[in-house]
Amino acid sequence: MDHFVLPNSGHNFDAKSSKMGMWLFLYTELLLFGGLFLVYMLYRYANQDAFLLASFELNVWMGTINTLVLLTSSMTIAMSITALQKGNNKLAINLAWATIFAALVFLVIKYFEWGAKFDHGYFPGMDHYNELPHGERLYFYLYFFMTGLHGLHVIVGGIFIAVVIKRIKSGRVNKNRISLLENSGLYWHLVDLIWIYLFPLFYLIH
Repeated sequence: MDHFVLPNSGHNFDAKSSKMGMWLFLYTELLLFGGLFLVYMLYRYANQDAFLLASFELNVWMGTINTLVLLTSSMTIAMSITALQKGNNKLAINLAWATIFAALVFLVIKYFEWGAKFDHGYFPGMDHYNELPHGERLYFYLYFFMTGLHGLHVIVGGIFIAVVIKRIKSGRVNKNRISLLENSGLYWHLVDLIWIYLFPLFYLIH
């Protein structure tokens, strides 16, 4: 009896299981940030005036620029996936590097924004922070915690994409084995999505 072997059947199974694992991981991340958003909304409802007053200390322009940066980076990583699907490895790599560059721009802007808050003593534990009304302290605590956690995800996402670039160069990721790049894209879209919620919650509540 002849035996028929489906070409790339093992690879297809690995790709599907890899993508399923990534979706499950992203689901847990959404649960984490969803819980934080709920906590924020409850505290905001209980301290509306204090949250409004504290929000005036944030730089809306910096937040807006960072929003545009992340939206652009989501476009570049999506284009990178499309380029690799078409077999254009060089373009895929360049677009992936553009995504990492956008991540660095985001972090640099966030560094200067955080630095201004440090200079004014708004970081939890500083003297000026301790003198603020309870509601404003809650606002800045949540701001630093949630944007800091998001910033950590930006760093992880950038490293993830850098690893994928290395594997594209080595040939381990190509148009026939694209799942790792797709997974990095899914993760990066999550990073973008989280910021899309963080930006209006902290910067535009007035």
